[in-house]
Amino acid sequence: MMAAFASIAMAQQTIQVTVENPTNAPRTDQPVVMSLAQYGQVQSALVKTGDEEIPCQLDDLNQDDSFDELCFLADLKAKEKKSYTVTLYAEGEPRQYPARVFAELLVRNSKVKEKNKHNNFLESITARGDCADSYHALHHHGVAFESELNGIRIYFDKRQTLDLYGKFQKRLELQETQFYTTKEQKAEGYGDDVLWVGNTFGLGAFRGWDGQQPTMIDPVRSRTQRIISYGPLRTIVELVDRGWQKLNLTIRYTQYAGHRDTDVDVYFNKPVADYLFSTGIINVKGSEEYSDHQGLRGCWGTDWPSSDHENFKPETVGLGICIPQSYIKSEEPANKDQYTFVVGTSDNHLSYKIIYCSANESFGYHSAKEWFDFLKNWKQTEVEQPVKVSY
Repeated sequence: MMAAFASIAMAQQTIQVTVENPTNAPRTDQPVVMSLAQYGQVQSALVKTGDEEIPCQLDDLNQDDSFDELCFLADLKAKEKKSYTVTLYAEGEPRQYPARVFAELLVRNSKVKEKNKHNNFLESITARGDCADSYHALHHHGVAFESELNGIRIYFDKRQTLDLYGKFQKRLELQETQFYTTKEQKAEGYGDDVLWVGNTFGLGAFRGWDGQQPTMIDPVRSRTQRIISYGPLRTIVELVDRGWQKLNLTIRYTQYAGHRDTDVDVYFNKPVADYLFSTGIINVKGSEEYSDHQGLRGCWGTDWPSSDHENFKPETVGLGICIPQSYIKSEEPANKDQYTFVVGTSDNHLSYKIIYCSANESFGYHSAKEWFDFLKNWKQTEVEQPVKVSY
C-alpha cells in the first residue's frame, strides 16, 4: 500500500504560476500558455486560483500523441498580480469544461439536403496539387472556427482566403448554421456571412509577392487543412502547403475564447531571408482606411456579401491587421481591391494578428470612429502589453 501511494505521489507535479496585468485597465480572458517540455509525460491537469478551479486545456501541437502545451485564461484587475496553482498528472484524462470555441471541417453528405446539417466530419484533408476543384470538395469550402465573438472560414484552394461570419449576439453558432444560415435561424437572431472576398486577402490571408502584386499559393505539390485543437478554450487550425516556390509552409491560426482577434503564425521548412511575401485586408467597397504606419491597418465599409440579393443584405464590417514592424518591408498604397503589406523574415517564422467586427453586433462597434479607436487601444494593450507570466 505504501508503494502504491508513493507511485501516485510521483505521478503529479505542482507548479506555481504568476500572471500580472501590466496595464491600468482590467483584462479578461488573457491567454496563459505553458510549455510542458520539461515536465515529462502529462495526461491531465488541474488549474486553481485559491480554491477556485479554472478551466484549462492540453494541446498536442505536433500530433505525436503527447501533450506539448497547457493553456488557461486569466481575468485580472488593473495592475493585478494573481497566483495560480497548476497540477500536472502523468495519468488520467484531460478534464472536461464547457466549450467556448468551435472548429469544423467536413465533406458534404449527398444524402443530406439541409445545408446546415452535413455530418461527414474530418480532422484533416490533403489535396494533391492537380486536384481539379478542392474548393467545392468541402462543405462551407474549407475549415471553419469561431469564438463567441467571431466566425471564420478559410477557403481550401490557392487563395486560402479568410471569409467572415457576423453575429448579433455573443455565442457559438457555427455548429448550428454551418455558415449557411436558414431563414428560420435568421429570424431567431443567428448571424451569417458578412463579407464578399473574391480573390482578395479577405481578412489577412498569407500570399506571395512578385515584386509588384500578391501571388496565390500555387502551384503546390499538395495542400492540407487540419484541426489541431477543438477547444474548449482555444482552437488551432493549420494550412500546410508543400512544394510552393521550393518551400513547405504551415500557416497556423489560433482562436482564443472571448477574443475577436486571431493569432496567425507562419512556419517555413527553412530560412526565407531571400523571399518576400504579402498579406493585408480587403478594401471593402467604399471603405474608410486607418493606418498608424507602424503595422496597424484597418478599414470600415459596406458591401453585399453575396450576389444573392434576395437572401442577403448589404453588410457593414470593420477589419484590422497588426504586423510587427520587424517583418514589414513596405506598406503598399490602397488599390481598389485591398490594403497590402509586403512582409518577410530573416529566419523561418513570422507572425501577425487579424481582427474584425460586424455592425450587426449588439455588443460591438457601429461606426468607423468607434472601430478605429478600438483598433488603436487593442494594439496598445492586448498586442503590445500582454500579461506577464512566470513559473
